[in-house]
Amino acid sequence: MELTVTDRTYLVTGGGSGIGQGVAATLAAAGANVVLVGRNVDKLAKAASEVAAGAPGGDAAVRVHAADVTDEDQVVAAVAAAAAWTGRLDGVVHCAGGTETIGPLTQIDSQAWRNTVDLNVNGTMYLIKHAGREMVHGGGGAFVGISSIAASNTHRWFGAYGVSKTALDHLLQLAADELGPSWVRVNGIRPGLTRTEMVAPVLELEPLAQDYRINTPLPRVGEVDDIANLALFLVSDAAGWITGQLINVDGGQMLRRGPDYSSMVGPMFGEDALRGVVS
Repeated sequence: MELTVTDRTYLVTGGGSGIGQGVAATLAAAGANVVLVGRNVDKLAKAASEVAAGAPGGDAAVRVHAADVTDEDQVVAAVAAAAAWTGRLDGVVHCAGGTETIGPLTQIDSQAWRNTVDLNVNGTMYLIKHAGREMVHGGGGAFVGISSIAASNTHRWFGAYGVSKTALDHLLQLAADELGPSWVRVNGIRPGLTRTEMVAPVLELEPLAQDYRINTPLPRVGEVDDIANLALFLVSDAAGWITGQLINVDGGQMLRRGPDYSSMVGPMFGEDALRGVVS
């Protein structure tokens, strides 16, 4: 079975940069029609131009739709626009996510915690709810959610991020169980440290970068293509009997431990705070 996605239509959230843009570029290069979704119109336009440059169909293979995944009405509109383009929606790669929290749990800003949960958990639920309906109506499809190694290995002082990614993982498996009878497959990818603009500060802080190297059996940083290649496989017919899986793409770091962020967080909050002390 080949990695066939030619002329199929996929919605990619978080498509304006990083892993989302990389996934969109890989799908488009393989012949798919891709709708990039994100909040920043300018970033989307720039990303779409770069994605189209590597697609056999050029500009005709890429569209953009500005939307915030934490707003259910905007998700409904994005899904409808993607389905209306070619008459069906074949899949979703949900890359939008992030965090507003970092630091000890005893110091966490509660609103930032809620915002992070809203983005990573509720945003995913809205995509599954509405894209799931569309794919069931069309006779099947594939949904891939981008999670994190922080879901499988605790990351001290990451606040809501790892917690919400673990919830995302359970949501993906629940959806796989419920939607399987309608031929909708749902899987998750857990990236490790992957070279994007967002993680540039991690790579620049040598004690932290060294800790990642110590705890990663394959001695290099992940690249966006590592994630995008698996996403392409999972939405293709080659993965036709794969659903409900959470796959770490992390150089093997899941075998060891999560990173030690004390060199970054300690100076921000103080050494006592790292063990929960509130002055």
